[in-house]
Amino acid sequence: MLLIASGLWLMPGMAEAQAASGPAFTGPDVQRRANAVLAMLSFTVTPDLSASTLGIRDGSTGNPSLNMTQFGGGFTLSPNFPLYLEGALGGSRYDPTFLVSDGQEQRVLPTRWTNVAATGGIGWDFPLNESKNLVIRPIFNFSLGEVLSDATAAQFLINRKTDKNIDFIQGGSLSAYGLGGSLMLGWYPRMEPYEFDLELRFTDIYLQSFGSSSGVRGFANAESTNLYARWRAPTGLLVLHRPLRYVLELSHSTYLGSQANILGFNQLTSLGAGLEIDTGAVTKLFSRLRVVARYAFGKDVTGVSLGLALSF
Repeated sequence: MLLIASGLWLMPGMAEAQAASGPAFTGPDVQRRANAVLAMLSFTVTPDLSASTLGIRDGSTGNPSLNMTQFGGGFTLSPNFPLYLEGALGGSRYDPTFLVSDGQEQRVLPTRWTNVAATGGIGWDFPLNESKNLVIRPIFNFSLGEVLSDATAAQFLINRKTDKNIDFIQGGSLSAYGLGGSLMLGWYPRMEPYEFDLELRFTDIYLQSFGSSSGVRGFANAESTNLYARWRAPTGLLVLHRPLRYVLELSHSTYLGSQANILGFNQLTSLGAGLEIDTGAVTKLFSRLRVVARYAFGKDVTGVSLGLALSF
């Protein structure tokens, strides 16, 4: 199963990630931002429907300060060989703004940090009942990410002060790898023509930077819990010679570790409703196509999204 979600915009009253103040541009502040960027990268390395696409705007300016997107999915090969494989590809754009000074002038230094990350997972389903629809699934996860920085710096700053921090802000890069694991409890009862999926997951992936183009380093701990439920049932209509189903979804995530409160909230819930088309009569490339509209909410945030998913 491949899940794709897009178009979610959240509107929190968040200022922490947008501006940094101080009389001078100093290394420790950049280091703190590097850790914050890897903490945001941790949202994209963990398969999570609730945070699969985030767009956060600063309430005072209306300008986007964070955009985040993730594509991912997972599947078990077969009941007789229950090897579980999953993968996710994510990216984000983080726009912090620094106030810098040479002792006489103070200028705003806008930056653009772009993150990309890929995560894979290998697990095994251990059945807990005779029908094998209740399983416990340990998963080994591994991630690789890249942070790219670019800025339009004031010329007076470049002329007066050039150090490793300025080098990183102007055009540096930060590579990161992650190792960790997940533990999932899954229940998949089948009562044709109805289908129900319920998954409870705990994920812990440690991200560590390496090979930075400057002395800036970062680390983060991607730790979260997620509850996911989906109900599918026929509508009584036919599309492409097959029954058309309606879909109801629920996803609730709690962010721990480095993710906790970095965006102003540590819990996010998503409610979804949509339609599923059985494409088996017209193509063998995939078996089902789902279109789901979702409403997300958390502490001081709300948002909407439109998701597209394919089942193989």
